[in-house]
Amino acid sequence: MDTNTNNTITTTTKRRRLVLLPTPFQGHLSPMLQLASILHSKGFPITILHTRFNAPNPTNYPNFIFIPISDTKEEMHSLSDMGNAVRFIHYININLLGPIRECLEWLMSKDEGVACLITDAHWFGTQSVADCLKLPWIVHRTSSISSFRAFAFPQLLRDMGCFRRSSDDEEMKSEALVPGLEPFKVKDLPKIQCSDPESAFNLLELMVQGTKRAQALIWNTCKYLEEHDLKAISQDFPNPHFLIGPFHKYFPASSSSLLPQDQTSLSWLDKHQPKSVLYVSFGSLVRIEETQFLEIAWGLANSKQPFLWVVRPGSIKGSEWLELLPDGFLDGMAKGLGHIVKWAAQQDVLAHPAIGGFWTHNGWNSTLESICEGVPMICSPFFGDQHPIARYVSDVWKIGVKLEHGLERGEIESAIRRLMVDKEGLEFRNRITNITEKVSLCLKKGGSSYSSLEDLVNYILSFP
Repeated sequence: MDTNTNNTITTTTKRRRLVLLPTPFQGHLSPMLQLASILHSKGFPITILHTRFNAPNPTNYPNFIFIPISDTKEEMHSLSDMGNAVRFIHYININLLGPIRECLEWLMSKDEGVACLITDAHWFGTQSVADCLKLPWIVHRTSSISSFRAFAFPQLLRDMGCFRRSSDDEEMKSEALVPGLEPFKVKDLPKIQCSDPESAFNLLELMVQGTKRAQALIWNTCKYLEEHDLKAISQDFPNPHFLIGPFHKYFPASSSSLLPQDQTSLSWLDKHQPKSVLYVSFGSLVRIEETQFLEIAWGLANSKQPFLWVVRPGSIKGSEWLELLPDGFLDGMAKGLGHIVKWAAQQDVLAHPAIGGFWTHNGWNSTLESICEGVPMICSPFFGDQHPIARYVSDVWKIGVKLEHGLERGEIESAIRRLMVDKEGLEFRNRITNITEKVSLCLKKGGSSYSSLEDLVNYILSFP
């Protein structure tokens, strides 16, 4: 078996090994590795099963054992863009279950054994493997409980027209609230586009049923943020729920990034006044059209506010990097108005005193990081759970502005000024500062996340 083993793992603990299996994308890999670090701090030996595609760097986690699953890296890469998300998830749940079982059987044969398998919710097929091996199976959901509510009822999504062919460009623009899923509007529901909508519907049903059948659920959130949503789903999902987040606050910023981080961001921020800079990043998967890129650029320039902008190479269709920027745009940057990087150390950036706002796609990791640093947001959701998360930021927690009409320079400029200049921005900042303090208390002794983590440890230790 192909293993990458580090011999520094503590052997004094009598706790059995935990095996964790992340989905190989940045937004899923990071929280799973954070969860592994949290559980390792509680004395559990950790093994990470992973695909060769988007493999984590074992040298960043010397206390873990990493075992690559036998897979076809090239084939997985060809399925890895968002247009192939349905085929990708089908692929890993059909083609990789055999190799996963082999890895688990080998690990279970070792002296310390395996206490349980913890997988990302996308690996719903591993339930059958765990059942055959009589191994407890826990699911880690990498998004918020509130956004999960928007996915938890596939038939409702089908009835609302959310499963569409890739060629269907019609947008769901209805402002009507979804009965039973308030505060979500119809346009906040996840729109799933693919060549075979029926296959996508079946896939979501399998994921939801897998979540229901899991031994327990681990969430990267806390009760203060989502206690109401936990109550709302508990009737349909009666599993034990462990809300132990935010994960990233247990340890200093980790090095699970799949992309090299540009370190010039922090030195550039050092030259700016507190709360004066807008940080702009749309995550590791979003791809935008040329017209959208230009609207973003003009919106930033017209706002006259300093900005740090992450433009990931390949994230603009038809462009390698910055060649589509409008004439004269770089001249303004040369005067200190803006700074563009290919990727940033986001947790460090958000913690920098110069950052006054975050224009984000509202992936759950980014949203949590912004909340934890007290940085109000401009919300530009693109797909999946980002739409419902953005609705919570703007309408429930009221700590940001949602761009309701896509990417249009006038609305962008207005939103930036509302957040960074106007009195409304101060109200957002005061509100999020209060939330930040309450979330921080959840992690301290006696707090809900602290207690839930202790409950999780005891729950795992109860397995025969």
